[in-house]
Amino acid sequence: MGIDQGWMYSLLLKLPPEIAHAVALKGLKALHRLHLYQGSNPGPSVLQRTVMGLTFPNPVGLAAGLDKNGDYIDALASLGFGFLEIGTVTPQPQSGNPKPRLFRLPEAHALINRMGFNNKGVDYLVDRVSTARYQGILGINIGKNKTTPAERAVDDYIYCLRKVYPYASYITINISSPNTQGLRQLQFGEELDRLLQALKFEQRELEQHYQCYKPIVVKLSPDLSLDEIRDIAGKLLLNNIDGVIACNTTVGREGVEKNPLAQEAGGLSGQPLTTKNRKVMETLVTALQQKIPVIGVGGITTREDMEAAFNVGAELVQVYTALIYQGPGLIGKLLKA
Repeated sequence: MGIDQGWMYSLLLKLPPEIAHAVALKGLKALHRLHLYQGSNPGPSVLQRTVMGLTFPNPVGLAAGLDKNGDYIDALASLGFGFLEIGTVTPQPQSGNPKPRLFRLPEAHALINRMGFNNKGVDYLVDRVSTARYQGILGINIGKNKTTPAERAVDDYIYCLRKVYPYASYITINISSPNTQGLRQLQFGEELDRLLQALKFEQRELEQHYQCYKPIVVKLSPDLSLDEIRDIAGKLLLNNIDGVIACNTTVGREGVEKNPLAQEAGGLSGQPLTTKNRKVMETLVTALQQKIPVIGVGGITTREDMEAAFNVGAELVQVYTALIYQGPGLIGKLLKA
């Protein structure tokens, strides 16, 4: 039985953003359990894509951040995504930044957030994943705790990698959130080299232990210069990283300068990122020589945005902010493309 979504989303958009987020997810979970919601079909086999050795039923995925703790995996899977990414999760639970920390810019179809990796910790997430019925492709996005000094960040990523490896289809390394102080410095120079080398060494150890290879994906910032993108691409190639996600949220405010909320600290996501992220994707695809697949995220709000991402070389896309404003019907619209 279908549910009329229009009035529901009108109501949700009148609630404070973080409350609306929780209400929407809990409501979706309840409807899923009662078999009262029928989402989009994952699509015909012609939409399948094999990327990183994984077969995706369709190329439209859910970006990390919506389900940080893995509480809603089965309900979100029912919406028709080709894959899900949960997290970002850290070794220890943390409450994140003080509220308010999430802001809607509806005129721009955008969000600003400074959540700060609020999550219940990797052990909680692993427990939720292990009890989920979902058998599709699941990415798990990992980060470092706020209290972990930069020189020990590698330890946090290795700890999470070991914990989630048996349960993930692929693991995303989040070194690009603007909401954890110092995190973005892990994208550069010796710090990036040291992190990538440690992750690849641990990946080989875990592959041997579990007799199963799980790809490692790195999520980058859209605020990199073209030279920085090319330098990072060289390090990704040198270390045989399996995939890259472009991009995280931006600290820039292009397209929303006149909005009174533009002064709020945090990362901007949604439609204003469309052009900026496409340029990053295009630069990455060229620099990576098509040897490492690119997953496009940020500003994917329409069929045309998705097609443009594919045209510049992205092999998969993810959505988040557009889902907030358009609802689950977005997935069906994109798949019909």
